[in-house]
Amino acid sequence: MSMVPTGAAFRSFLDRFKGDRDGVSAVEFAIILPFMLALYVGGTELGDGLAIQFKVVQTSRTVTDLASQYVSINNATMTNILAASASVVSPYPATNMVVTLSEVTTDSKGKGTITWSCSLNGTAHPVNQAVTLPTNLQTANISLLWGEVTYPYTPSIGYAVTGTFNIYQSTYFYPRMVNSVTGPASC
Repeated sequence: MSMVPTGAAFRSFLDRFKGDRDGVSAVEFAIILPFMLALYVGGTELGDGLAIQFKVVQTSRTVTDLASQYVSINNATMTNILAASASVVSPYPATNMVVTLSEVTTDSKGKGTITWSCSLNGTAHPVNQAVTLPTNLQTANISLLWGEVTYPYTPSIGYAVTGTFNIYQSTYFYPRMVNSVTGPASC
């Protein structure tokens, strides 16, 4: 007796296989699962990244806006202004976030230089360092407050693929009460 199916038996087997739908859902699920997981994880990571980007923008604006409301800022006040950044970026950790607040003064040609600078978790800009301002702010003989925030974002799950990358935002504000805010003696 031969184990090789004959033509009619083989056609019968193919007809039964073609009509059998018992495992189709399982096969489709196995094919789609990796794509669905990637979409879910990617959406979650994208949502977290966008939320942190929003918090970084908000932190830069808040710190610069707070400083613009002073006539003079002493060391204690500057410490409080920079420390406010942790509250703004909450619920995300602020431990490695760098916040720098500086005043930029322009000359008669609109070229900017640092008047004073203070930083939290980073290095302040040196006094008299040249700064390239955006074109619309290259106005003669003005002072601007310049807030910068850099947040090192490490995705929760995709860190092995992307690693840590920095989210950066800078903001310029005109002083509100005076033409130039007197900065702290040292930072």
